[in-house]
Amino acid sequence: MFEPLDPLLHSQLRLAVMSLLMNVEEADFNYIKEKTNATSGNLSVQVNKLKDAGYIKVEKTFKDNYPHTSCRITDQGVDAFEKYLNALRSYIKPTD
Repeated sequence: MFEPLDPLLHSQLRLAVMSLLMNVEEADFNYIKEKTNATSGNLSVQVNKLKDAGYIKVEKTFKDNYPHTSCRITDQGVDAFEKYLNALRSYIKPTD
């Protein structure tokens, strides 16, 4: 039986952001941008969607008079990511 996939995580860029954040305590916007090869505008929109869903926490500060944005995954985000992976496994190895 196939389990439903979280549509929020089914987006390639949002899934990439979540995958990165699962493996670090915190990541800054430029690091995520570089690793995902996303544009600033698109990444900003996708990060806000994840933040609005409660999957990540976004902190905006200033560092040496420049804006600095850092992201970290929340417990809710970890749960959602793990559920997404388990649901995806149901497509890879379907059971009767």
